[in-house]
Amino acid sequence: MTTDEPPSSQSSSRPRSGEKRAGEKNWLEKLFGAFSAEPKSRDELLDIIKDAAENQLVDAEALSIIEGALDVSSQQVREIMIPRSQMVVVSLQDKPEEFLPKIIESGHSRFPVIGDSVDDIRGILLAKDLLPLVLKGVEDFQLEDIIRPANIIPESKRLNILLREFRENRYHMAVVIDEYGGVSGVVTIEDILEEIVGEIEDETDEEEADSFIRKVGDNDFIVKALTPIEDFNEYFESELSDEEFDTVGGLIMQSFGHLPGRDEVTRLGDFMFRVLYADNRQIHLLRVSRMEKPVEEDG
Repeated sequence: MTTDEPPSSQSSSRPRSGEKRAGEKNWLEKLFGAFSAEPKSRDELLDIIKDAAENQLVDAEALSIIEGALDVSSQQVREIMIPRSQMVVVSLQDKPEEFLPKIIESGHSRFPVIGDSVDDIRGILLAKDLLPLVLKGVEDFQLEDIIRPANIIPESKRLNILLREFRENRYHMAVVIDEYGGVSGVVTIEDILEEIVGEIEDETDEEEADSFIRKVGDNDFIVKALTPIEDFNEYFESELSDEEFDTVGGLIMQSFGHLPGRDEVTRLGDFMFRVLYADNRQIHLLRVSRMEKPVEEDG
């Protein structure tokens, strides 16, 4: 005898109305729960973004940029500025034959112009504003006629605020002063962007392509992770071991015991290493500080 009823196997696999409503409810609870669990701190937000990266919803480069952007909101100008001792300046009294070689050698596009001393900032010189010299020559040339106004900011200014001012006011360099009004350094929009996306190199960096170590302060240096340990030891007159690794990055990775992220710190010998930029495969850039050795007292 035939019947119109479906086989028992079919009827058992079909969800009952109560079960269907329960399933929808559980799904909705999870959905709304995800939206209601708002991060309460920067660390919680980063954890969510890192989970997204682990699930391949965000790639490693995007994660690094997001981390950099979050760091910028908490950093101050004093942390990234080019210090006074490393500034390339032009004196208002200099003649073109005196300052042009300096400009060509540096490869920079903007230069603070000073009067009697570095603390006497008169303006900013844009290298492109010197192009008329090619056609008109140096006759009747006055540097003070082409310099732009200097933007003066305090060391304590937050980087995210300065970046917004750079964009809104369309300037690319600011002179940094300390609490006493003295010039302590300069900062550019590129310096801030490098904190977000990592080191930016252009055609003017070609001469420095083989330079792995750059001094940025009395005891502070920017070091590429691919720097050979032998070159590092020669530069700093140090004795880091090169038995297991060829590069500084390899030594640092071993010291951490894992692939470190931005701003993680470790110490090797007399040096403190802070990670400036790393992706999901390797370390790229480090800030190295030489630790002060304690003064030995005479026995």
